[in-house]
Amino acid sequence: MKKLIAALAILATPLATSVAAQDFSEGSTAKSWNLYAEVPATFEAEVVDILCTVAGDCAAQCAEGRQLGLLRSADNVLVFPNKNSQSSFNGAAYDLHPYCGKMVDVDGLLIEDEDIQGATNIYLVQKIKEAGAADWAKANKWTKVWAAKHPEAKGKGPWFRRDPRVNAIIADTGHLGQGLSPEEAYEITR
Repeated sequence: MKKLIAALAILATPLATSVAAQDFSEGSTAKSWNLYAEVPATFEAEVVDILCTVAGDCAAQCAEGRQLGLLRSADNVLVFPNKNSQSSFNGAAYDLHPYCGKMVDVDGLLIEDEDIQGATNIYLVQKIKEAGAADWAKANKWTKVWAAKHPEAKGKGPWFRRDPRVNAIIADTGHLGQGLSPEEAYEITR
């Protein structure tokens, strides 16, 4: 048994070395969210339209509403930036949209965990700039864009409590999506 463990340790060494070679934390100033498996990461990438890159659906490439990704220069890996720097866990597409098709430098948190299916190359972008530019832009546009699109929903509290689309769905199917009558028993308020 000890020989087997020793042999596995020797075989795992090259894997650990190759994984360590892909350390993008040097120079990162990203702030921790204390999320499981997060690692500060800064790298250069091309901002790409994911549907175009993966499926060849390029007719509406970089159009509003399309999900954007980061094609990392160092290893040609497609990284999914699914959050910006705002605490509401808003998406990063509005922050990336002006850079679609361009090379950028990004700084944020990379989530990688081989033990959790799907937790690979998930990125929380906090800052972005055109490659080689001096000044960083904070990735925090989502709520500003949402407020401009929904001026009738102005008010206090989280945006999703005031979002007309969210409220229409709740009015139709209830908070749990099971209709309104099941919720009456629990006196769920709107």
